[in-house]
Amino acid sequence: MDSSSKSKVFTYENGLLLLLGFTFGIVFFERNAIGPLASYIINDLHLNQAQIGILGSGLSLAWAISAYAIGAWSDRSGLRKPFLLVSVVVFSLCSALSGIAATFMMLVMARVIMGFAEGPFLPICFSIMNVESSPKRRGVNAGLMQNFFASLLGTTIAPLVLPWLASTYNWRTAFYLSAVPGLICAVLIWLFVKEPKPVAQEAAAVNAPKPGMLDMLKQRNILVCSGISVFMISWYLVGIIFLPVFFTVVKGMAPDVAGQVVAPMGIATMICGFVVPAISDRVGRKPAMIIFTFIGLVTPIAALYFNGPLWALSLLLLVGWTASGSFAVFMGVIPSETVPKALAASSMGLVVGAGEIVGGVLSPTISGWIADQTSLVAHMVVMMVCALCGGLFSLFLRETAPAKIKTI
Repeated sequence: MDSSSKSKVFTYENGLLLLLGFTFGIVFFERNAIGPLASYIINDLHLNQAQIGILGSGLSLAWAISAYAIGAWSDRSGLRKPFLLVSVVVFSLCSALSGIAATFMMLVMARVIMGFAEGPFLPICFSIMNVESSPKRRGVNAGLMQNFFASLLGTTIAPLVLPWLASTYNWRTAFYLSAVPGLICAVLIWLFVKEPKPVAQEAAAVNAPKPGMLDMLKQRNILVCSGISVFMISWYLVGIIFLPVFFTVVKGMAPDVAGQVVAPMGIATMICGFVVPAISDRVGRKPAMIIFTFIGLVTPIAALYFNGPLWALSLLLLVGWTASGSFAVFMGVIPSETVPKALAASSMGLVVGAGEIVGGVLSPTISGWIADQTSLVAHMVVMMVCALCGGLFSLFLRETAPAKIKTI
């Protein structure tokens, strides 16, 4: 390999992508820790299922509020790196605090504080990568940073490593040890990440009056992306939570078989998390969003109506789950290309916050209540409605991809 090839690989853009992506994977590893450790925590603290749900909902609500509020604070100050550092340090310490918790209320407090710390991390990362990414890689960088590492660490590795740590030592030790990678990442961010330098017009925008939430929602793409976020995060979480239960109760599968059937969905998120944004770099944001949100219909339809071999069912679920690859596009890429860079974090925080409040806090509870009144089929119907609405909202997007705008 010649020196010019090496210089193209060992660039600040690639190093930044690797560090921020891995750190966001640690965010999801720690956020998802309650699920794999739930049985151990329930036995030790004598919790019920509702209390386990509150732990997740409390974190999601805090995440939603801080994603917008602290993202907007970052925009007003014109700074990114200090907020990034504080976010990583605090959520890592809160993981250790979760291990110290001796009561349910202490554990809730630790998870809520963690949610406040984690919420702004992704919008601020997107705003940094938006400045440092070359235009032709903006979509694929956003997808790699958000989806690949989060799926690898938070969805694939966490369910394997955390129960092993809990059974080998105890669940508290699992929380303590999960804080270590985050603190290491904080040191690397402090040493490696540079504060982005805005161009002249963006620097002037930092000192200009900032629009509020309602003003930003007047931007068509921000409003549309917020609507997509509400429905697609709901689609995602209802599927993650209730698909294994649906296959066990309605389809009569053993729990381990149901787990094997849904497992490939994580592969879809890992791969399509950067493939879909890369496709959007070439064909445009709007066509990619329309195609991949409607594809989300495949998963609940296959779960309800497909009665063939389990490997084929698993493949159909994987195909439908490629819709999760659209998340980086509507959460990060389109908002960052719609508003000035000085407003990037608050606009992305608004989109993320809208989806987290409904998708993270309300939709699992609402879907569960409907299922209690009817049957578990309701979960699949909710997923279909959400994917359909996400696709319909995508029809109203305005194109922002640099390559496509130049040809218009």
